[in-house]
Amino acid sequence: MRPLDSLGTTGTPAQPDLNLLRTFLAVYRSGSFTAAAQLLGLSQPTVTTQIRSLERQTRRELFERLPRGVAPTAVAHELAARVAAPLDALAAATGHGPREESHAEPVHLAGPAELLSTRALPALAPLVTEGVRLRVTTGLTEPLLDELRAGRHDLVIATTRPRGRTLSAVPLTDEEFVLVAAPAWADRAAGRPAADGPAALHDIPLITYAEDLPIVRRYWRHVFGRRLNCRAAVSVPDLRAVLALVTAGAGFSVLPRYLCAGELASGALVLLDAPEDAPINTGFLVQRPGTSDNPHVTLVRGRLLEAGRSW
Repeated sequence: MRPLDSLGTTGTPAQPDLNLLRTFLAVYRSGSFTAAAQLLGLSQPTVTTQIRSLERQTRRELFERLPRGVAPTAVAHELAARVAAPLDALAAATGHGPREESHAEPVHLAGPAELLSTRALPALAPLVTEGVRLRVTTGLTEPLLDELRAGRHDLVIATTRPRGRTLSAVPLTDEEFVLVAAPAWADRAAGRPAADGPAALHDIPLITYAEDLPIVRRYWRHVFGRRLNCRAAVSVPDLRAVLALVTAGAGFSVLPRYLCAGELASGALVLLDAPEDAPINTGFLVQRPGTSDNPHVTLVRGRLLEAGRSW
């Protein structure tokens, strides 16, 4: 592959045009030429022309054109990783960052409390320090999507893809589910005959998110190929509380790996099972079709999509 440092069309390296790189980063973060144009205060044809110019200079396609928006190529991911921090720092230093738009309305973001608290909001911290205001709502996906349709939110992180065409959704991140318990319970289960399989857990208290055991039942079907015949010892509608209880030795549960990664690394929790094909759930970033009048919505959306690739 030709190095991205050589952005000219000749054989010698050329100094990149900062305007082209700013436009590139806006498209990369917003996911469309139209949204980037609104964010930059340019016309959509100007953004298109600038991206084509940068693609000619790099001699690589940076974005795959889709019916709705664009998808960055591998070359675009590489370029964004190299230029995002310097361009953000330059914008802040020269006063051309989000602080110029301090009059913008707050961005109304909603989603699961656990993912917002541990992943999304920390990723948005740099935008907050630059003047972006947030109003955050936590809750279950379906009610939040109904509220999004009614205009109460700008963006929703959803645990399922919304039905119909009234909302626009793009994949944000994949979460892997793991079966975990404190070491003492793991030792007890390990002492059962191998033939017992998941039945070895029946005498261990089950800690779950909801009374109907949606996450645990899905794990049982996917991994063990059977129904779960077990009742919850504790049901609490916050996975962080489930994590705290399981870590304290109350019993076992199924949790997203991202939520308990620290406890697994420290040994406070252990895996009770390590299937080759663990259950995966895709989270989506959802908004109403079209571009928002608030440029900070585009900033928040782009930052979340950028950060979600590493979650």
